[in-house]
Amino acid sequence: MTFLAPERLFLAIALAGLAAAYVVMQLRRGRYAARFTNLALLEKVAPLRPGWRRHVPAAAFLLMMGLFVTAFARPAADVEVPREQATIMLAVDVSSSMEAEDVDPDRLTAAQRAARAFLEGLPGRFNVGLVAFAGSATVAVPPTTDRGAVRSGVDRLALGPRTAIGEGVFSSLQAITDFGAQYGEAAPPAHVVLLSDGTNTAGRGPEEAAQRAVRAGVPVSTIAYGTAEGVIYQNGTALPVPVDGPALELLAQQTGGGYYEAASGDELREVYADIGSTVGYRTEQREVWAWFVGAGLVAACVAALASLLWFSRIP
Repeated sequence: MTFLAPERLFLAIALAGLAAAYVVMQLRRGRYAARFTNLALLEKVAPLRPGWRRHVPAAAFLLMMGLFVTAFARPAADVEVPREQATIMLAVDVSSSMEAEDVDPDRLTAAQRAARAFLEGLPGRFNVGLVAFAGSATVAVPPTTDRGAVRSGVDRLALGPRTAIGEGVFSSLQAITDFGAQYGEAAPPAHVVLLSDGTNTAGRGPEEAAQRAVRAGVPVSTIAYGTAEGVIYQNGTALPVPVDGPALELLAQQTGGGYYEAASGDELREVYADIGSTVGYRTEQREVWAWFVGAGLVAACVAALASLLWFSRIP
């Protein structure tokens, strides 16, 4: 929690002085009572009063004032607010290593299923596009609110040789730029979600793509998908295709996106759900002074009620 007018908290010094004065008065009262040596007479002129209860109204009053001072300083808290509109580009690796069956039934099929679930969870007004990359990158579906078109694009993904992670980012950024041109400076915020299982082996590298994304102000969240035991078969020969995440992690860090690892279809769906909650909301600072005012009014009522019940007076 932060304060929009923190200088007003200096009023708490006066409140602390008031609390100190109350304590001093209570101590002086105790010393004054101790001067009477005739206890029988003291009991008649000053009968036993409620012990701790006499402090309740004062404590409630000080609490009330403390809450009002806090409210006067305009406290604010970060609140997640749903975005009305955004552009999301899904960049999916379709290199031949995605046919590995270390993920049931295979990496590509599980990725397609998770991508379809991700689409269903996004707000309807979000524009979503699809980029497929292997040795090169292609915009399979430009940004659109037509979820059916994007699902069809996901279903049509086909495998190809090599892996061009950087090109996947560049193509996604170009699609975002082309789509946002119609809005001018009012273009909605954009985000790239890139899934891959391997190392960049073609085209421009992830480092160059990260620089381009930073200049465009578009975060790139990356998902390293698969396991270290992944294997594909070519001409009857087993070729290891372990997932390789360091380059993807660096790409996410450099662009302000998130980095995720998923070793199964279920984990991938959880990752997509987490990304959806991240890109689907924006954080705003909102004042929460009303809560402190309400609590202060409750404290005022406690002070008044305690005085009436135990002392038949208003403090």
